[in-house]
Amino acid sequence: MACSAKGVCAILLGDDPERLLRDLQDHFPRAHLLGGEAEFEQLVAQVVGYIETPALGLALPLDIQGTAFQQRVWQALREIPAGQTASYSEIANRIGAPRAVRAVGTACGANRIAVAIPCHRVVRTDGSLSGYRWGIERKRALLEREKGLERCAKSGNRFSQQQ
Repeated sequence: MACSAKGVCAILLGDDPERLLRDLQDHFPRAHLLGGEAEFEQLVAQVVGYIETPALGLALPLDIQGTAFQQRVWQALREIPAGQTASYSEIANRIGAPRAVRAVGTACGANRIAVAIPCHRVVRTDGSLSGYRWGIERKRALLEREKGLERCAKSGNRFSQQQ
């Protein structure tokens, strides 16, 4: 995860901490690595908590860096509720660019703020999963967690997680 003075500017997902650190350094070559700051650690805890329990919601200050088109796509993604999905063509229609379906996919691939800008909620028109910057299995897991919690909320049951 990376933050600027404005807010969170990157949340990368992966299994190799060293590779994730290299990716952050590649994206932000002039940044300084800081660790152990309480405020930053709280932001990280919020993200981890949200991934574990999407029903909690996620309200982070974001520093969203991208083209005007990317920002329109990313805003549309942020409007998809947890537990729901939208197709690439639906997103293209929502932003007033119905012929820009491929560009929507490219914008999703350029997103560096995983889960806070939920590109994992974008699927093919037939509902099947397609590319995800951090892997299809991770996308599937995020969606299943969100849908499982949504089902619990609709049924009125409380969700408790065994550790």
